[in-house]
Amino acid sequence: MKQILCFGDSNTYGLIPKKGGRYEWTVRWTGILNEKLGVDDYHVIEEGLCGRTTIFDDPLRDYRNGFKLLPAVLETNENPDVIVLMLGTNDCKTVYGATSEVIGLGIERLIKLIKLYSSRSKILLISPIHFGDKVWQREYDPEFSKASIEVNEGLALVYRGIADKENIFYLDASSVAAPSDEDQEHMNEEGHAALAEAVYEKIKEFV
Repeated sequence: MKQILCFGDSNTYGLIPKKGGRYEWTVRWTGILNEKLGVDDYHVIEEGLCGRTTIFDDPLRDYRNGFKLLPAVLETNENPDVIVLMLGTNDCKTVYGATSEVIGLGIERLIKLIKLYSSRSKILLISPIHFGDKVWQREYDPEFSKASIEVNEGLALVYRGIADKENIFYLDASSVAAPSDEDQEHMNEEGHAALAEAVYEKIKEFV
């Protein structure tokens, strides 16, 4: 059975927009992906954590630094066939003051860890979905600002360059899915289904 490890944030966790809680396995893109690939042939391992960053320590919540946790996750799940990496959304928060390029440097550090700990794994890097235009407003998520929208939209170009340089696979999630109107940040059920289809098509190219 082939193993696919998905390391990400709340959009990998499957956070329900505005309402909170978590979508069912059959609704989350990871679960849909597993069904499409075949549950008898593939095992999709979910490692999604709300608020997870690439390399930053969250001053408000512990254990959100992906760089610090990733080695343990990789040792727990030794050499999965594919590692899907989708982070960067939370790095756009104003508290970190990061540019798209700095967030890209964080992604590069994670890729180096993967190559060190899971040298046989193929890597699929996914740049995250865009924010809605109102994400920074008080009724949505004031941890972001208007500037965060521009930083987020710049990630696709940066990540594509990293994927080319590191010779890994790449997908732009914003090309297939969008944030919900409810919270301007997280995918709704249709978004999860669309991303699952895109990831499925991409993985079938190389697995």
